[in-house]
Amino acid sequence: MATVVLFASIREDLGTDEVSCDIEAGTRVSALIEQLATRNGPEWGAVLRAENIKIAVNQELISGDVELGPDDEIAFFPPVTGG
Repeated sequence: MATVVLFASIREDLGTDEVSCDIEAGTRVSALIEQLATRNGPEWGAVLRAENIKIAVNQELISGDVELGPDDEIAFFPPVTGG
C-alpha cells in the first residue's frame, strides 16, 4: 500500500498529514492525484496540482509525471518562500 504524506500548508488545507492508497505498479503521479481527488473531493486535486508543489517519491525529489510503485511513499511539499 502506497503512503501519501502531506506537509505544511498542504496538510492544513486538506486536513490530514497522511493517507494510504492502493495503486498498481506503473501508476503515474497524475493518476494518483486524480484518484485522491475522486476519493476525497475536488479540493485535493486543486491543492496537489498547484503551481510549484514539490513532490518526493521515497524521499527523493522528482520532476515530471513519474511512475510509482505499490509500496512507494509519495510526499507533497508546498512552495518554499523566502524573505
